[in-house]
Amino acid sequence: MAQPKVPTIEQLAAFPRMASFTVSPDGKHMAGLEARGEDRVILVWETANLGKKPAVIGAKNMKIQAVEFVKNDILAVSMWQPYDLKQLTTTKSFVGMLMLTDLEGKTWREPLARPRAKSEDEELEQALSQPDVLDILPNDPDHIIVVNNSGVNSGDVYRVNVRSGRSERIQRADAKTAGYITDLEGNLRARSRGGTDATGAFVSTEIRNAKGDWEEIAKSYAKDREIFSFVGFSKDPNIAYILSNRGRDKAAIYEYDIAARKLGALAFEHKFFDAAGVSTWPIKDEHFGELIGFRYEGPRSDQVLQSDRIAGLKSALDQALEVKATPITFVDPATGAKANTTYPVARYSQLISYSNDLNTVVAWVGGPNDPGAYYLLKNKKELSLLSKPHPDLDPAALGSSTLVYYKARDGLDIPAFLTTPSKALYGEGPWPTVILPHGGPWARDHLEWDWSMWPQMLASRGYAVLQPQYRATADGWGKKLWTAGDREWGGKMQDDKDDGAKWLIDTKVAKPGHIAMFGFSYGGYAAMDAAVRPNGIYKCAIAGAGVSDINRIWARFYTNPFYRDAQAPTVKGVSPLDYADKISIPIMVYHGVRDRTVPIEQSEWFVKKAKAAGKDVEYHEFVDYAHGPAWTRELFGQQLKIIDDYFKTGCGGSGL
Repeated sequence: MAQPKVPTIEQLAAFPRMASFTVSPDGKHMAGLEARGEDRVILVWETANLGKKPAVIGAKNMKIQAVEFVKNDILAVSMWQPYDLKQLTTTKSFVGMLMLTDLEGKTWREPLARPRAKSEDEELEQALSQPDVLDILPNDPDHIIVVNNSGVNSGDVYRVNVRSGRSERIQRADAKTAGYITDLEGNLRARSRGGTDATGAFVSTEIRNAKGDWEEIAKSYAKDREIFSFVGFSKDPNIAYILSNRGRDKAAIYEYDIAARKLGALAFEHKFFDAAGVSTWPIKDEHFGELIGFRYEGPRSDQVLQSDRIAGLKSALDQALEVKATPITFVDPATGAKANTTYPVARYSQLISYSNDLNTVVAWVGGPNDPGAYYLLKNKKELSLLSKPHPDLDPAALGSSTLVYYKARDGLDIPAFLTTPSKALYGEGPWPTVILPHGGPWARDHLEWDWSMWPQMLASRGYAVLQPQYRATADGWGKKLWTAGDREWGGKMQDDKDDGAKWLIDTKVAKPGHIAMFGFSYGGYAAMDAAVRPNGIYKCAIAGAGVSDINRIWARFYTNPFYRDAQAPTVKGVSPLDYADKISIPIMVYHGVRDRTVPIEQSEWFVKKAKAAGKDVEYHEFVDYAHGPAWTRELFGQQLKIIDDYFKTGCGGSGL
């Protein structure tokens, strides 16, 4: 049997050969992005004649990020480019743009015309914002609904003719409006709106009555971390769906009686994970309004299908693509309850895009250690390979991943994703290990292919990787795990990561004395904190775009009442900057000059103080890098290379 082939940095950093596949509603065309070195172009095929040369659509000054059909003959294209605004100082960032074009790329227009900026501040705001498509109105051949996000009309909702460019405002908003939900007919039916009262900052959930006025049905206070929001409408115009975690640890989905203004029957819950949303069939045919399924935040973003025809299609694809469920154990952090079940851990499939008649379907199959392949299913029986996004990557060299749980020192069950390296390449272990905490911290990881390439690259080099879903992690694991991290920056949140490392030592996965921490954003904060923690267990650390002074970063960001109530009080604890002159392990720090989420001075302060004290600190700045992604594949590769090199030969001089 051939030895697995370890990927090069260039292979890991390359664009996917093909990506962003999308099928037109009528199934007559398919589009996707093709990589051409540092650039990508849109290819558009006729699905009845895939052997015919596709139309090619490119961009001159901006780079294409994604493409999607909004009508049979209209594509929505997301693009971006570096942006420098020269005022008293130069603001370096990136700007995005959403454009509409035809299937040959002959005509281009923005969904909403931008007003003339009246000041440098307005110019910056307009450059950094773009409209959102709220509803593509699948039963209307000419219009979509768009939300404006800049200028004095920010938040206003427009009905836009995708052919003429004419727009009609259908809803005037104000600064407190947070978002809208449309029903199956494309009508604005629900919205969220922020506010404050004597109790504190809240989000108001509102419904539109028969007169067109907005009525409040509930308030969710930020300090309580409660969710109560509309997530969809059924084919019965009087029944909506509400996502709520009131009085419970895991968010669930309920029916809501609009006429009675009353929460109804429980529609969906998962015992171990938060519910996330609902899908209904939006096309006006015999299936109009059919309940497709309920989404929940499981090991990955999962769905429990309710539609027999969609479930049958998915099941047939799974069988053809050899997707199999394997044993797994789920643990509830709130109660410690366990369940043994099955789940497609190593290999899973996704329906990427499909036509209204389901006769043209693009599916992807792969796994957390396999970039997989795209397939085209025609007429529910003709399955053919479209493309492998990373054909040069050998999945056998990228290790294997699964969901695990371990006990924190106070008894809390901590979920985590564990990736172990190829045994054919690196033996049975224990292995040198990297603890890789996610950003946020109100975010999470998923058991899926990670486009940062960090877990895959590290596993391919022989490191085990643990991605702890430490306390304060949101989206999926329930309210107890989420709120347990309040005011525990550098405290119990950091203990969770250390306890994960110790658990790996005890289970013979991690090699003692050869454990490092690497993270980005909040993960960068955690890496800085690991470096300043006394009596730590890490040999070295890498901090990407880390927060070193938690007081100054939150004073900069939390300037409105909602964020002050929701998150600012939770961010209490250690500022690594205070102890940068006392770091006890080598650390590498890197940061992007164009980062507007975590300003680069957060790293500069930490590095300056540490170096002044003679500490072992390596520092890198990347010119065309923000808070991710990198502007060029070369730059992305440079970021991967400094991580690879530091763990290989740095980390105190002898590598990890």
